Amino acid sequence: MAMENLAFLIPLLPALAFVLTFFLGKKLPSGGAIIPIVAIAISCIISLAITMGLLQNPEHVVTQSVHWFAILNLGILIDPLAAVMLSMVSFVSLLIHIYAVGYMSHDPAKPRYFAETALFTAAMLGLILSDNILQLFICWELVGLSSYLLIGFWFHKPGAAAAAKKAFLTTRVGDVMFLAGIVLLFSDIFTVYNGVLPEGVYVLQFSEMFHLIPDLVAINSTILGMEVSHLTLVTLLFFGGAVGKSGQFPLHVWLPDAMEGPTTVSALIHAATMVTAGVYLVARTFPMFLAAPDSLIIVAIVGAFTALFAATMGIVMNDLKRVLAYSTVSQLGYMVLGLGLGAVVGAEAVGISMFHLINHAFFKALLFLCAGSVIHAVGTHDMRQLGGVGKVMPITFATMTAAALALAGFGIPGTSLGFSGFLSKDPIIESAYLYATETGSWMPYLFAITAAFLTSLYIFRLIFMTFTGEARTDYGGHESPSSMTVPLAILAVFAVVFGALTRTSFYHFIEETFVHMDIEALAELGGYHLAHHGHEPLLVLWMPLIVAVAGLVIAYLIYNRRVVDMSSIVSRNNPVYKLLYNRYYQHQIFVEFFSVKIIYEGLALAGYYSDKMLDWLVNGTSYVLIEAGDSLRKFQTGVIQHYAAAVVAGVGLLVVLIKLVMEVF
Repeated sequence: MAMENLAFLIPLLPALAFVLTFFLGKKLPSGGAIIPIVAIAISCIISLAITMGLLQNPEHVVTQSVHWFAILNLGILIDPLAAVMLSMVSFVSLLIHIYAVGYMSHDPAKPRYFAETALFTAAMLGLILSDNILQLFICWELVGLSSYLLIGFWFHKPGAAAAAKKAFLTTRVGDVMFLAGIVLLFSDIFTVYNGVLPEGVYVLQFSEMFHLIPDLVAINSTILGMEVSHLTLVTLLFFGGAVGKSGQFPLHVWLPDAMEGPTTVSALIHAATMVTAGVYLVARTFPMFLAAPDSLIIVAIVGAFTALFAATMGIVMNDLKRVLAYSTVSQLGYMVLGLGLGAVVGAEAVGISMFHLINHAFFKALLFLCAGSVIHAVGTHDMRQLGGVGKVMPITFATMTAAALALAGFGIPGTSLGFSGFLSKDPIIESAYLYATETGSWMPYLFAITAAFLTSLYIFRLIFMTFTGEARTDYGGHESPSSMTVPLAILAVFAVVFGALTRTSFYHFIEETFVHMDIEALAELGGYHLAHHGHEPLLVLWMPLIVAVAGLVIAYLIYNRRVVDMSSIVSRNNPVYKLLYNRYYQHQIFVEFFSVKIIYEGLALAGYYSDKMLDWLVNGTSYVLIEAGDSLRKFQTGVIQHYAAAVVAGVGLLVVLIKLVMEVF
């Protein structure tokens, strides 16, 4: 009970650490790193204690609420869904902060770095435990601001400054959609209550939103001749926010460029915090998505396409961090796909998606921190200049290999033996197969299984190019200090065993979040027919492992044994390679064509013609007035007889008009 009463400290302590580190960090060792480390460690302990309590009694949800103003509140909601996210974010963030003590040891701006990461962690923790959508949105925006500061941490580099602005502006597109969804939802709730709210009701609390789902579904609008439920519009606008934050196509373009920040920032953003916020938003509001016609189908399609689209680019990148960035986009696609499959598996979709989110946080943080270890030791992140790094960095090599096996999904189908990524990604692929058999749409499954093959190919390409063979340059590497390798070892343990230890209990625990909701009834409102897993064909069960092994073997033959001469393939004359290497010309399309040519030059042209129009109006008006003045001036002769004649004529005309009016009336 004592820990539950301290729940408000989970985001408050890192926020306080931000203030203290920002003002006092320069006077403390390591830039004041001890302050956020201690603060986040306490937040982690409180989160884990509350999670353990919920494991024993899932119905004992932590809720705290205070009146804010009018019909809005500030509140805390820690149920099974929030508890696992709080534990993961605080734990992974703690390890990254400890790792950063060594990684950032030579950076003169350490106090600012640790202050910003503390603020970032506080914002994410506040987002997770919000009990209403408006409070979540406020923390959501604070996460975006913090990411802008961290991506542009080395703001003196033009690339970092540009990447920070790109991330901020791109995610704003999704944020505007998210806010529009909140406004529409607020309006619809007022409509449901006929403008008169019951006493003590906070309209944007999740519990109130879910209670009103049947009424919200019934509100429709005609769009392009089609009747569309307002709940579908609200959920798709929410999903638009998730698309921006969680890097789904087409708003994923900011995420690879975010590599311009320190590697620890990449690990924090891409593994545990910002990019998972969008997935968490959809999971938190899943009952609304389940009751909204067509919403989950769109979610599944976007997720499946993103998983494959990003994986195709990962196989040609030569930058360590960019390979991992596209890997993050692809894995986020799997998580979103898992949620979209709720159209056939119901609330189970939240369990499989969140399980992959948690496992991904461990092995992707490990991958980024291993990449940071390599960069810290050898001074480059171009894989073409490396090779043989495993000989001088055995701990980094071993831990990164474990993370690669987890990402690629190695394990024994039908058992709990396997790396964490295998045990969380395979259920998504199997559910995609069930979706295909139930709906007849095979695209999500085919995209997911193809992305699994490419995932194995690009991650083992990275392993073989970086760690095996002979050194291709004189980089003079060495193993990283213990402050960096100890967090690597801890994350490696979780990447290997976490999935096997928690698989069954995790699904059951997450589903307790929706135990008081009639999932079947919500699915019926959305027009979805729920099904249950049967006995999938043996080939379907083994296919993810088959493609993972195929990717490993091909990468080994090409990048370790050199059985294929890649010079003819990796060439500007190869249109496929050129297309992938140039990232489908997304920069040219989104920035040079759309932003510069259409938006910027369009506005400039509109401004030019508006100025011309304004000049014409001003000049035309002045010309008319001047000409009128010149004409009237001719009547000013200075001869008194002329003025007297004009007065007499005017008075006479006035008399005539008055007489005419009097005769009429």
